[in-house]
Amino acid sequence: KIKFSFYLFLKNVMKRAHEARQKLLRLGIFRQVEVVIDTSQGVDALPNGLDVTFEVTELRRMTGSYNTMVGNNEGSMVLGLKLPNVFGRAEKLTFQFSYGTKETSYGLSFFKPQPGHFERNFAVNFYKVTGQFPWSSLRETDRGVSTEFSFPLWKTNHTLKWEGVWRELGCLARTASFAVREESGHSLKSSLSHAMVIDTRNSTILPRRGALLKINQELAGYTGGDASFLKEDFELQFNKRLFWDSVLSASLWGGCLLPIGDKPTCIADRFYLGGPTSVRGFSMYSIGPQSEGDYLGGEVYWAGAVHLYTPLPFRPGKGGFGDLFRTHFFLNAGNLCNLNYGDGPRAHLSKLAECIRWSYGAGIVLRLGNIARLELNYCIPMGVQSGDR
Repeated sequence: KIKFSFYLFLKNVMKRAHEARQKLLRLGIFRQVEVVIDTSQGVDALPNGLDVTFEVTELRRMTGSYNTMVGNNEGSMVLGLKLPNVFGRAEKLTFQFSYGTKETSYGLSFFKPQPGHFERNFAVNFYKVTGQFPWSSLRETDRGVSTEFSFPLWKTNHTLKWEGVWRELGCLARTASFAVREESGHSLKSSLSHAMVIDTRNSTILPRRGALLKINQELAGYTGGDASFLKEDFELQFNKRLFWDSVLSASLWGGCLLPIGDKPTCIADRFYLGGPTSVRGFSMYSIGPQSEGDYLGGEVYWAGAVHLYTPLPFRPGKGGFGDLFRTHFFLNAGNLCNLNYGDGPRAHLSKLAECIRWSYGAGIVLRLGNIARLELNYCIPMGVQSGDR
């Protein structure tokens, strides 16, 4: 009986020590954390007592990084500089410069966790981003500052954010449409936003089980600036493991942009649809309202997808390199448009149900660790409307 009780006591100590080690690693200020458990020794030692020692190796006062990133049909080179523990309370000061094929940016960020509750973070960011959007013949330069507070609540993660950004829009080519030229110029946006995330997936790249829910709200205009709107969007995903090591995944996205006042919404705030990250088989963001070949985005959209991932036929390389590949079957659908908000909900739903674009196909997916995935798909687009690519 004594041995059994001691075993339960030791098991509880090991569990709590492991949880404490994980919290220390999540601070991002230690290179290594080791736990040593030994019997109590010394004058004040208790019978059957245990001593728990954490041996840590701190990161350098200043660290740098250089890497390349590929994602969303864009490649970039990233240079970073970080002070991981600048004031001795797990505060971080980071500087990052990114030069990409479509976007160039740099930013300075300061992160401050709450003592005793390191999952709660306060951050201040200063940044400049210059991006090119060839589907709209648009060039945009953003200079801004933002403050945000992130915290968990029950099984959800929340982020409250204020952002002030000076936006400069210009034409990417001389052939830009008049509708895009009208949008050119300077504007100031000041907005308050809230994001909630529930993520129970076992992986963000190729999940086999679990669900994801993201909800975002953004309100602009009440804290200054000349952009006034209310923006809502969400993402929902379910993953279910089936027979023969196959996985069924279903996703749904949607959002609406409601202008406040008489001023129309800006092309930089609208939604875009189409491409490998939404409706496959269509060119990047080439669905919906357009003018002379330039896509202007929409104020409301929805998109859905059903995916079936299975092992490669005959399981070549099972237990090794072959497990990184999956066979991929998919069905995508969606629609993007503008609404007259005086028509009522029935008219809105009717317009969203008209001219639905959809596609289906199959392909091969390669998982690159827990960082990224590569897809080679054969897509058959359906429901193509005039002006779509």
